[in-house]
Amino acid sequence: MKKFLAMSILAACSSSAFADVNYSLSITQPEHHLGNVSVEFPQTAQAHLDIKLPAWRTGRYEILNLANGVRFFEAKDDDGKPLKWEKIDHSTWRVHLNEPTQVNVDYQVYANELGKRARHIDDSHAFIDASGFFMFSESFRQDPVTVKLNVPKAWRSVSGMENAGSKHSFKAADYDILVDSPIESGINELHKFTVDGREYELVIWGDGNYDVDKMLTDLKKLVTTGNVIWDGYPYERYVFMVHATSGAGGATEHLNSTIIQRPRDRFGSRKDYLAFISTAAHEFIHTWNVKAYRPKGIAPYDYTNINYAKTLWIAEGSTSYFEDHLMVRSGIETTDEFFGTLTKTINRHLQTPGREVQSATETSFDKWINQGGDHARNYSTNIYLEGSLISMALDIDLLEKSDGKISYRDVHRALYNKHRLPDGFTPDDVKAILKELTGRDYSAWWQANVDEPAAIDFDSLLAKVGLGLTRPEGAKSVPSIDSMAKDSGELLTLTHVRRGGAAWQAGLTTDDKIVAFNKKHVGKDLTASLETFKAGDTVTVDFIRRDALQSTTLTLSEDFDKEKKVKALKDATPAQMALFKAWMGVDHPNQAK
Repeated sequence: MKKFLAMSILAACSSSAFADVNYSLSITQPEHHLGNVSVEFPQTAQAHLDIKLPAWRTGRYEILNLANGVRFFEAKDDDGKPLKWEKIDHSTWRVHLNEPTQVNVDYQVYANELGKRARHIDDSHAFIDASGFFMFSESFRQDPVTVKLNVPKAWRSVSGMENAGSKHSFKAADYDILVDSPIESGINELHKFTVDGREYELVIWGDGNYDVDKMLTDLKKLVTTGNVIWDGYPYERYVFMVHATSGAGGATEHLNSTIIQRPRDRFGSRKDYLAFISTAAHEFIHTWNVKAYRPKGIAPYDYTNINYAKTLWIAEGSTSYFEDHLMVRSGIETTDEFFGTLTKTINRHLQTPGREVQSATETSFDKWINQGGDHARNYSTNIYLEGSLISMALDIDLLEKSDGKISYRDVHRALYNKHRLPDGFTPDDVKAILKELTGRDYSAWWQANVDEPAAIDFDSLLAKVGLGLTRPEGAKSVPSIDSMAKDSGELLTLTHVRRGGAAWQAGLTTDDKIVAFNKKHVGKDLTASLETFKAGDTVTVDFIRRDALQSTTLTLSEDFDKEKKVKALKDATPAQMALFKAWMGVDHPNQAK
């Protein structure tokens, strides 16, 4: 009998009982960006309980060291008595237990990192991503959670999570859902709408030059496009969160919501508005691609360490690729506007020497440590750019070889149907899907385009769908040193020197300050300073490095004053136009009406 009672007590004290983990956040000093967090962990019989704050947040593959904002950590038992604790690594607090007890912790969080989209508090709102606020224990990670907010009376709180009995409280099935369901609380405007039986909300914090009616009209169009790629929707309710602000920009996908940040004055023009709505499309696609299925290595998430994956180019680059497809198919974006976006993507790729060095597999694996700047541009690429163009190359290849019957959309439909979380997919899984769809082995294609730096022949690729990449009429040849520079007063400071280009071969590097070409003082613009020369001229360059005047010579290369642009071929054949229709879902621009 005693043995039975002991076992019963132990079972009741274990995490398998699935008692709630209760979180509360009190915002009493918003002007100082401070919040006080309390967490109630269920009773446990462990010798110690390790309590952690994530070191990164989902959607941003970078260690953020979020624990650096935590102060005044305390732990108490269920009687309110202090428990001994120690910090054992950068984001883990170990609480020692002498007997079975509930563990209650309290701490202060400093939240003034709006651009990281993990935590921000001020006198008008709080953006609450659990990864920046709420600690967890692996012992209770699968247990239900509740969140209660103590915020100013005038504030409104919105989240993809269900409400838990009051307007400032929420509940979720476990910590993984909590950490993927941010809360926007504050002075905001809220708009609700329903499409195809699913509920949507648009919540906007901040004043800006946005047109809410236009946003709602296009979001309603956008959310009907899920079935263009996938079988079904993984949600019944979705929340678009928008920050119209200053000093922050970007966006992050979440389980059934997204947070989009833009400068408050960058919504009004057509160009700015398209940038906003295309971001919304990108994050909407992530509801499937990443939140419903994602690469092995980031499934399940390890919140305190780097999560390595070789197919992040699919997670992000393919998402970037599909966003314009949904925008065009829904009528939000014209084909000409799509061609403009594709032009920028291709030219950016061609102007990145790192495309010849780093493969999509390598840049996926190294996403966590990749840095920007001159060296990165010369020797690296990124998952968004390369992933988007590789996705296009694969899509058109599939369409061409199947007479328009099989596309890259079918690959993602299969990923959604066959590799739904919690299991992540591998490169071999994708290749298996390709073989199943086409009957062909794509291993050689994968090796040449994914595992090795892709060498895409854009002229040939685009011609298959009736497009061309051509220089605009009237484009003029101009001399170049294959570099970028910024005005730094009386001088021009080099910010990028293209690997293998004219300046590179002459020994110039970033941060060199250009004084003169052929003893003539430079102006405030690099192109204007070179306009008296022509390609092939050898010029003397005086420059300052380490505060000393130096000189070198270089031979000017040829560039053009207008970049190549993607255009519809006027003489596109019926076969090319048919493949364009299968690719984009709309008629080729030169299709006879």
